[in-house]
Order: sequence, then C-alpha cells, then structure tokens
Amino acid sequence: MTRIYLDNAATTTLDPEVLEAMMPFLTEKFGNPSSVYSYGRETKMAIELARKSVAKALNANPGEIFFTSGGTESTNTAINASIRDLGCGHIITSTIEHHATLHTVEYLEHSKQARLSYVNLTEKGHVDLNHLEELLASSHERTLVTLMHANNEIGNLLDIKAVSELCKKYDAIFHSDTVQTVGHYPFDLKNLHIHFINGAGHKFHGPKGVGIMYVNENITIKPYLNGGSQERNMRAGTENLYGIVGFAKALEMANNRYLLDSAYISELKSYMADQLEANFPAVKFNGDTRGNSLYTVLNASFPMNEKSDMLLFNLDMAGICVSGGSACTSGANSVSHVIKAIYNGQAASLVPIRFSFCKHNTKAEIDTVINKLKELI
Repeated sequence: MTRIYLDNAATTTLDPEVLEAMMPFLTEKFGNPSSVYSYGRETKMAIELARKSVAKALNANPGEIFFTSGGTESTNTAINASIRDLGCGHIITSTIEHHATLHTVEYLEHSKQARLSYVNLTEKGHVDLNHLEELLASSHERTLVTLMHANNEIGNLLDIKAVSELCKKYDAIFHSDTVQTVGHYPFDLKNLHIHFINGAGHKFHGPKGVGIMYVNENITIKPYLNGGSQERNMRAGTENLYGIVGFAKALEMANNRYLLDSAYISELKSYMADQLEANFPAVKFNGDTRGNSLYTVLNASFPMNEKSDMLLFNLDMAGICVSGGSACTSGANSVSHVIKAIYNGQAASLVPIRFSFCKHNTKAEIDTVINKLKELI
C-alpha cells in the first residue's frame, strides 16, 4: 500500500542533499570538536561554518546562534533564563502555545517564580494585540512575552513585528517559538526587537534532534545545561556534529527555495481547502485559514458522528498520515488544548484533522485523500 504523508508540521523527510552534507561527519570526520588535534579542529570548523550559515540565513550575528537539541530545549532555556537572569517577574503567553511553553510557564507560576497572564484571543484565534498592550501597561515588574510565531495546530501567524514593538515600548523581554516558521519564512533578526527565537531542523527537511536558539547580543544569560564549555560556555555537552551540519544545509536550501516552495505549497493548501468545502458542506476550518495563516498547515473539523468518530484511525488504516485534535483509536474523544481554546471549550462535537504539506506533496495525493474521506464520512 502506497502511503500518503500529510503531517509535515510534525516532521519532514530528510532531504538527500542534507544527508550527503552530513555523511562525512558520520564517517571519516568523527573527531570531538573540543579536541585540539586535527580530527577535532576540522569538526570544530564545520560547526562554526554552520553557525555562520545559519546566522546569514536569519540576518543575525554568528555569536547570537547557539545549537541545541531542538525547539523544546531552546524554549525552556529562553523562558527560564528570562526569569532567572533577566529579572522578569511576570510572564504573558497564550492558551494555544506549544506545551514546551505552556508546561514551562505553568511550572514557574506554580513554584512562585513568576506571575502568569494569558492574553485574549480573537474570534479567529489570533492574539488580541490590544489586550496584550493592556497587560504590558499594567505590569509592575519586568515582563516576558512568549508567543509562538505560527501555531503548530491551526497555523495562525502572529504579527511578530507588532508584538516586538510593543515589547520595546514596555521594556519587555520577547521570546517567540518559531519552530514552524524557521525554514519556511525569511527572517531579519537584526531589524526586529526580539530577544529569543528557536528552530528545529526536522521541520524543514533537516535531521531530528538538532535545533537552534537565537539569543540577542544585547542580553546576557547563563547556561541551562552545565558541565562543559561547549557552545561558547552556553550549552554543555558534546555537540551533535552531523546534526548541526545538516541543520545548516537544510536551512540554506530552504531559504534559497523559499519563493518557489512557498508558492507551490500555498497552492496545495488552497486546493485542499477548496476540495473540502466542495465535497463536505459541514466542514469547518479552524483558525484563520484563508487569512494570516501558515501556508503549510490546514486544520479542518468534521461534525462528530458514528462515521467520523474513528476518522484518524481509519485514514491511517488507508495509508493516509495526518494528525488531529481528536485521537480516536478506541472511540474516546480527546480534543487538543488549542482546539478547546479557540472554541472556548465547546469542541466536543468536532473531529479536527490537521493536514500539513511540503514540497513533495501533490494535487493527486490530495484527490486521493478527498476520495477516501468521501468513503469514510
């Protein structure tokens, strides 16, 4: 059975060119980058060349780029450092953030290390910028604003420039989880008032287990992981050498292909949305699908009934890989926190499915998925 993969927001295939760039560091170039002899020096040089490449892609300085294990570690580092090292006593976030953010800020609140506020959402699930300014204006301590650039479930895009200007106005620290947008959009960090962003290689055809954290050069934080002097004394532990090389290569390729790939994938998303509307009158899109939305993600809800109850499971059995807020393998409905938040908890009657696309998907695959959905529903 030929499988159709439409869960690219979860992870993407490793590009063959990325693997080719990684292979020497999986074989003959195996030295520990901290070693002083030639094996170590050549791998250390590879890491620094990768750092320069990433910095160039994001329009940042190489000294602001730190390699990590991925988005979750970077988010944890940024949030904890803001409280511990940058004097933030108040955190503003939203209820639709990734759990890497939500669980971290909830822990800091429960341990009484910071006060926590949630910004309101608009009807379409965007951050209410007026309410954000109200929260910032009324804060009596330095504030950390942590809001994701693109929501990983519904695709809504944050006006990152507007939020950065508000944070500048109120002297707030700004962290944005950019895992879904690094590798999918151009960044100009030198001209953006932001203190932390993060990325993960596997979201744009790079390797898993490697990510970045951008730390603005105007702030100073302490390591989150201690025990070594790697990453310029910022992150202890032997570097993921081949992962770092792969991350840089994947990001370079993604930036070079941005205009071509984004146009193609946007067309796929629009085509699928049109086909869903044409064939399923009761379908409902979650988030600002036709507006300010990530071009790789389409989240659609079908009414809950005896046919749709096992939809994710049945699509999987048909070789169609998607994800959703409703994981129904035993008939038990579990709606994600994002879907619950945008519907104010009134989401039990919906079966949400996230379709997420990449440059390898085709309209023929979408037609196959639509036909299978017509059989199942």
